[in-house]
Amino acid sequence: MSAPRLLSVLLLLQARGRVSARAVADELEVSVRTAYRDLARLQAAGVPVYAEPGRRGGYRLLDGYRTRLTGMTGGEARALLFAGLPGPAAELGLAEETAAARLKLLAALPDGPRAEAARAAAVFHLDAPGWYRDPEPAPYLPLLVDAVLARRPLDVRYRRWRAPQEVTRRLHPYGLVLKSGTWYLVAAAGTGDTAPDKGPATYRVTQILDAVPAPSGELFARPRDFDLAAYWAAYLADFASRRFTGTATVRLSPQGRHRLPDNVPPEVVRAVEATATPAGDDGWVEAVIPVESTAHACGELLRLGPDVEVLGPPALRRAMTAAVRALARFYGT
Repeated sequence: MSAPRLLSVLLLLQARGRVSARAVADELEVSVRTAYRDLARLQAAGVPVYAEPGRRGGYRLLDGYRTRLTGMTGGEARALLFAGLPGPAAELGLAEETAAARLKLLAALPDGPRAEAARAAAVFHLDAPGWYRDPEPAPYLPLLVDAVLARRPLDVRYRRWRAPQEVTRRLHPYGLVLKSGTWYLVAAAGTGDTAPDKGPATYRVTQILDAVPAPSGELFARPRDFDLAAYWAAYLADFASRRFTGTATVRLSPQGRHRLPDNVPPEVVRAVEATATPAGDDGWVEAVIPVESTAHACGELLRLGPDVEVLGPPALRRAMTAAVRALARFYGT
């Protein structure tokens, strides 16, 4: 028998008024048989739970009965931050705490605000990840959460984009950021097992190949003036400034222009809107767009097929020509 689960059943009855055994089972992710047993155990413990027969029946508490057992644990209080984000809460290892904290919060509210909160929960759902991709596994995320909260150094093996691709670092983790369904760790790092010798940097959590607490067991002092939100805003601004290394001139058909938002970054879409000039009587336009690199721009523009023509620079036009010729060979044309 799970005492926390019985408390959850009790709080569910208090929050909703009347629930069926099936609703209890679905909410707590147990079998209907287990839900019946839990309800019977509450009755045996003296909790005034009674059953109402019929199609619209169910289980409810005696009118006027309210439990005072709504004190939240530390994990449940932490989980309130993710109460509207069940996916990220589960990734952080806080799924059960989030559900329990939500029930306790609802149980502590008076009838009017509780009903209003229930109505709001029924019409809003937050889904953080972006479209067109599967979630990336992040097996070390719960360990990172503990390290961030306890201020415990970590030894990690990390895969990065430049050579050498695999590196080892001792990290002082300052915080975690969820961006479009992807988790990032902000941490100060040292090489090997040395203490951090540089300012904070950003690490994609799914690129962490291995992570263990530093063997010394010592804790670190997070800088008092470090602001995670301010750091992330500055990081995004710096990333945007370094992202695009040049420009390209292109011709776009009306259909290509319409398809732009689904195939290129918003910066490219805005550049087309700002620089587009007519390039013929058939609705085509000429525009100047920012590009990250020749290879990257070639891959993005090929998505538009015959609805785009690269006019320059010559290196990008040659890359597009080579790609189109290769495709023609594949298809026997």
